[in-house]
Amino acid sequence: MKSKYMKQEKTVSPIVENNRSAESRLSQCDLDECFDEACDHQEEERLSLMGNAVYSLLQGIGEDPEREGLLMTPERVAKSLRFLTKGYEQDPEELLMKALFTESYDEMVLVKDIDLYSMCEHHMLPFFGKAHVAYIPDGKIVGLSKIPRVVEVFARRLQVQERLTQQIRDAIQNVLNPRGVAVVIEATHMCMVMRGVEKQNSVTTTSAMSGDFMTSQSTRSEFLRLIGSH
Repeated sequence: MKSKYMKQEKTVSPIVENNRSAESRLSQCDLDECFDEACDHQEEERLSLMGNAVYSLLQGIGEDPEREGLLMTPERVAKSLRFLTKGYEQDPEELLMKALFTESYDEMVLVKDIDLYSMCEHHMLPFFGKAHVAYIPDGKIVGLSKIPRVVEVFARRLQVQERLTQQIRDAIQNVLNPRGVAVVIEATHMCMVMRGVEKQNSVTTTSAMSGDFMTSQSTRSEFLRLIGSH
């Protein structure tokens, strides 16, 4: 059995060729639900392009992509990366819009300890940890499950933790227009653990806040106290 990626001609990714931002490349094709023939063909082309790249990487590190243990590796890696970056296919604000409800509740809503897995855009190595997200409603609340989903959509892209934190805050602020939003992320970065400075116990904490969480010390302190209690 030989790898189907052997000796294929190099092609230029439409994504690279068009040089457009990730935000403007939102696909109409959902990875879990698309059965349209055109979408299937587009997906096959992407997987083939990525598989060829992985095949070349294996050669570059001195491996033999044709040996038994690596025959399926290009395809597996390509499919894995498509899953790990599926956030490019989804619109987080659209997700929030689907579960908005009118309520008079006006105290803090906090969802904490949200598991988070993302990939550093500098080295394409994982970083993972917890996200804590709170908002203070101003006439509208959102279905609780949508908050972890928003975290997931932004995390499943190539990221830096600082931007990820702000994007989560901004999406909730834009759709709900609440009195304030607070986001804290605590994560371990494999680019600092398994390479580079190799500091195994380092944890990076970022925060992004708006509204009452910025202007009211008591509100900010309550949020920090709540996420600190386990």
